[in-house]
Amino acid sequence: MARRTAPILKHLFTRSNVSLSLIPSRSVTYMHRPGDASPRPVTLIPGDGIGPLVTGAVEQVMEAMHAPVYFEKFEVHGDMKSVPQEVLESIRKNKVCLKGGLATPMGGGVSSLNVQLRKELDLYASLVNCFNLPGLPTRHDNVDIVVIRENTEGEYAGLEHEVVPGVVESLKVITKFCSERIAKYAFEYAYLNNRKKVTAVHKANIMKLADGLFLESCREVATKYPGIKYNEIIVDNCCMQLVSKPEQFDVMVTPNLYGNLVANTAAGIAGGTGVMPGGNVGAEHAVFEQGASAGNVGTDKIIEQQKANPVALLLSSAMMLRHLQFPAFADRLETAVEGVILEGKYRTKDLGGTSTTQEVVDAVIRALD
Repeated sequence: MARRTAPILKHLFTRSNVSLSLIPSRSVTYMHRPGDASPRPVTLIPGDGIGPLVTGAVEQVMEAMHAPVYFEKFEVHGDMKSVPQEVLESIRKNKVCLKGGLATPMGGGVSSLNVQLRKELDLYASLVNCFNLPGLPTRHDNVDIVVIRENTEGEYAGLEHEVVPGVVESLKVITKFCSERIAKYAFEYAYLNNRKKVTAVHKANIMKLADGLFLESCREVATKYPGIKYNEIIVDNCCMQLVSKPEQFDVMVTPNLYGNLVANTAAGIAGGTGVMPGGNVGAEHAVFEQGASAGNVGTDKIIEQQKANPVALLLSSAMMLRHLQFPAFADRLETAVEGVILEGKYRTKDLGGTSTTQEVVDAVIRALD
């Protein structure tokens, strides 16, 4: 009976020239579980470069919102040999972490702490959402791409050695297990978020065994989601298509290295790395950070002028709030950030403005409803 009522009412209102938009409506209430309002601890790693500036921005906004989270802050820097044990214990306890960028030294045998974190906590899925923000001009419209990247193997396995002087061998590791679970995560994401298509990015025409195994896993998972369109694209063609017709992509699933390249390219197309949110997730833990790695540490000049763009990490913290099942707080934060971008009065240099980090933060706080 209920299914038949809505079309009948719509027909009656159409005939009587009464707009459906005038009918009072109420949003569906989020029914929380008892105890959900208890403040949740979150591990906070300010990191290097602009990290303390943008994580500080998040702290201010969370306090202004009276969000039910509190931070356990740790000093971690990219030149350390390893992630301190107390930091890993905090993340394992809290299940959730927010972090700024960690600088990775070039060469010299120093391993990336970002990669260490992902491996230690088995954060096997990286997610970066690249989309047009209203009011922010870009070369392409209708961009809304989610890049889901395998985070624990591939070229990032770090298996390198010098065979003989002047000859270095670097191993790319692809496994059935890791390929299947990242494919499952991508299709689950598409299904849960009403996305219509998943595109697998590969180079199986050259790396026939490694990328061939990745594609085989994606194809097997795709058969379990008949309502979601599945296609494949070679990574070099993918990059060309991204800069020419990015609106054709929806959800993209990639091995490790390709995902880093594709996510940063998509971020640049949609407005820049300073506004794209992201995170890394595994079965037990999640770490939220700026979505695209390019520029996440910044330059000495930006740090000196205090003009780092906090938008990406603010939107990542909204993702974190939704992950913690605080959807109303996430909505408020996203709406405030989008309102400031749309107004256009307070923007950092990378978005064509002259504002400082603090001026953007103050504007976001004022925009909170």
